Amino acid sequence: MQPTFVLVHGAFANSFSFAPLQAELGLLGHRSVAVDLPGHGFGAGYPRAYQAPQDLAGLATEPGSIRGVTLADNAAHLIGLLERAREHGPVILVAHSRGGITATAAANARPDLIDRVVYVAAWCPVDLDVADYYAEPEMATVDAASLGLAMAGNPADLGLLRVNFRTSDPAALAALKAAFLADGTDQEFLAFLNTFQPDENLDVGTCADRAQAATWGTIPKTYVRLAGDASLPLALQDRLIREGDTLTPDNPYDVRTLEGSHLRWLIDPAPAARLLGEVAALTAPST
Repeated sequence: MQPTFVLVHGAFANSFSFAPLQAELGLLGHRSVAVDLPGHGFGAGYPRAYQAPQDLAGLATEPGSIRGVTLADNAAHLIGLLERAREHGPVILVAHSRGGITATAAANARPDLIDRVVYVAAWCPVDLDVADYYAEPEMATVDAASLGLAMAGNPADLGLLRVNFRTSDPAALAALKAAFLADGTDQEFLAFLNTFQPDENLDVGTCADRAQAATWGTIPKTYVRLAGDASLPLALQDRLIREGDTLTPDNPYDVRTLEGSHLRWLIDPAPAARLLGEVAALTAPST
């Protein structure tokens, strides 16, 4: 029976990010569903101060509707969609970037709903909590200070992360492009930037949400390395793979590699769609 790809977006993103990939998957004969996690997509909050002309002082203080959304909320929402998709056959859960945290939490809770989990340069914490990886050597190349140029407000006060993706600050825009789409044109970069939403929830989980061998570890898994990724560096991707393989040595990652930056695979999705088709051919439904 044909599997369904369930696609989970990363931070500040939404299901819209996957439209080109879904088109390619559909043309190859594959079924897919793109998820909007709580507070994303048409459920996102856009502060009035974010609109032009921007009120930067207001943007730093205006409340956001995603405040209080937790990883548990994201996982519960995803599990509900996985239950529906599973009624129609095998499910391949595909997560990008921060979406890997939610995918891992769902896999910990309901491995019976997932026939394979695919991480595309995505977080799958094993040895540390997500926040702690940022202090590790593998993340040393990430220029957090420059990325912070587009931050709006104090996350502790707002109860959320807020980034002004509509900034005209050349330094902030250059830092964002270098981190996410260094191999893209300026027009591609600005087009993708305008699909992002300004607010993201704070909760990235604790040690209880790391990959668990008894549940997550029973699911066949693939890790797709993005070789030119500057925001989730290849060294960190490889570390996450090693940690997962150590946790479940009898069920190691099927490792694949795509060239390009953090967002290139979504803008030019044909290679990724072909790769996912190959992964689907490996996937048998769980019993």
